[in-house]
Amino acid sequence: MSATSPQPMFGTVAFIGIGLIGASLALAMKRHGMAGRILAAARRQETLDTALRLGIADDASTDIADVVKDADLVMVCTPVGVCGEVARAIAPFLKPGAIVSDVGSVKGAVIRDMKAALPPSVAFVPGHPLAGTEFSGPEAGFAELFEGRWCVLTPLPETPRAAVEIVAEMWRKAGSNVDTMDPEHHDQVLAITSHLPHLIAYTIVGTAVDLGTDIKQEVIKYSASGFRDFTRIAASDPVMWRDVFLNNRDAVLDVLQRFTEDLTALQRAIRRGEGDTLERHFTRTRAIRRGIIDAKQA
Repeated sequence: MSATSPQPMFGTVAFIGIGLIGASLALAMKRHGMAGRILAAARRQETLDTALRLGIADDASTDIADVVKDADLVMVCTPVGVCGEVARAIAPFLKPGAIVSDVGSVKGAVIRDMKAALPPSVAFVPGHPLAGTEFSGPEAGFAELFEGRWCVLTPLPETPRAAVEIVAEMWRKAGSNVDTMDPEHHDQVLAITSHLPHLIAYTIVGTAVDLGTDIKQEVIKYSASGFRDFTRIAASDPVMWRDVFLNNRDAVLDVLQRFTEDLTALQRAIRRGEGDTLERHFTRTRAIRRGIIDAKQA
């Protein structure tokens, strides 16, 4: 007599947006048997056709109402700038007791926009998986993306504890370490760990683009590892990052001001030939890299 398969965590999961993060989570759900059925909605039929061809979703539609109406879990995996619009579009069709979550890199603005639109009969569990690559679209998805990475949940005071725990368990099964955080604190932390590095990368690569033709070609030809790393980061989805900076404006501007002051101090040390100052700074900051390696986040 064969053993029966365990019941999935969710009967139906609906993904609104099926790019890198959505596709990767859907694949992880399939691998670990977390969903009975996975549906996807997107603006472009071509995107949905790709998701179906790759086996990421069981069914798909550009009709958002049809996708979410029977869903036990709705994952909003769109750029943060349209999360409020998505919440307003799905709100009339959500069944009571459904869980709605998201994957946005900004939490304060997303919570503000989505909370105002969602009905009180559903549980809203905001989240942010700290994982990604410079690639986008469903073709970029892979089930291992979240393994060993952190996912931060920023639940609201009124969010049912059981809903928070099942979303946390979903991310654990996908391979993530899970933590909870206040939304404002999340946005401050991510401004320095993620948003500012992307802004710097876009700026440095943009400077290279604006160089004369000859030197620009040599920059590309002789790229050392540092510049290559910047180009990888700067290749990230421009729409997503536009929305991140506009929706986490205050925290990004605060940390950018601090960075500008530190950069000015280093500029002064270089101009004055203060080698000891530079060495002390480089020695102090080198420890951060060691800490990242020790935390297995390298």
